[in-house]
Amino acid sequence: MELRHIAGFVAVAEELHFGRAAARLNMAQPPLSQQIRQLERELGQQLFERSTRTVRLTPAGEAFLEPARRVLADVEVARLAAQAGGRGEVGRVGIAFAGASTHEALPRLTRAVRAAHPGIELHLHGQLYSGEALAKVANGEIDLGFVRLPVRREGVSVRVVAHEQLLLALPADHRLAGSEAVDLRDMADEPFVTLPGTRGSAVRDALVHSCLSAGFTPRIAQEAPDTHTILALVGAGVGVTMTVSSVRHIAFDGVFRPVAGVPPQTLSMALAWRSDNPSAALRAVLAAAEQALPTPPEP
Repeated sequence: MELRHIAGFVAVAEELHFGRAAARLNMAQPPLSQQIRQLERELGQQLFERSTRTVRLTPAGEAFLEPARRVLADVEVARLAAQAGGRGEVGRVGIAFAGASTHEALPRLTRAVRAAHPGIELHLHGQLYSGEALAKVANGEIDLGFVRLPVRREGVSVRVVAHEQLLLALPADHRLAGSEAVDLRDMADEPFVTLPGTRGSAVRDALVHSCLSAGFTPRIAQEAPDTHTILALVGAGVGVTMTVSSVRHIAFDGVFRPVAGVPPQTLSMALAWRSDNPSAALRAVLAAAEQALPTPPEP
């Protein structure tokens, strides 16, 4: 039993005329009649009562019609699904992100993808610092990651989606909390609260680099796993920290202040993906990201 036999049967059953059914299928009538005879031999049942003037379904033909229609409908669904998958309209894409610093970028991306490609399933993997996200993208565990530049991984492509400034976060009662900007050299004797140094945090690396540029090595009083906890500790007076401008939405008992006394440092956030990733769904997500998160001008 072949699909063309079933399609021919349904056409004849709906037209009740071999000539019209053949025209509908863009074929000649004799091959269509041959297909119906082959199908009847396969089933061991006569499907049509034929005369010189009329064609009627037999009881076997009537019973066969609806299942045959369902078969053709399922084949059409399968065809459309394959085409949609090839265009990247369906599939599954894993996205790695850190947390607070992507609170604006990530929802913009997910909303754009769901609006343009509702058949794409996004799997979000949070609390992955830049180095961790990059490693998982490079080894194929995750399709797409929010990372910080620079990226030095062979076979990984990146596109910048945001530029951010480093800020100091101080407790509300800090002696410099009222300053418009804080000279980083004045922080030499302050305890710092920061992200762990073993998980590839670009913000932690930027903090250390900035302090060294200011002439001192930061004294790390405590580490915490995420920005919300760090700012809570800053508000509690445990220490100060350096963070990025995208986290200014977080409320805590303290203030954010621009950094002075050292050359301004910009941290660029980018999307990273394996250059050889064959996923059509990933390509569709990247296209949606071009609209939702366009590359900003250089600072």
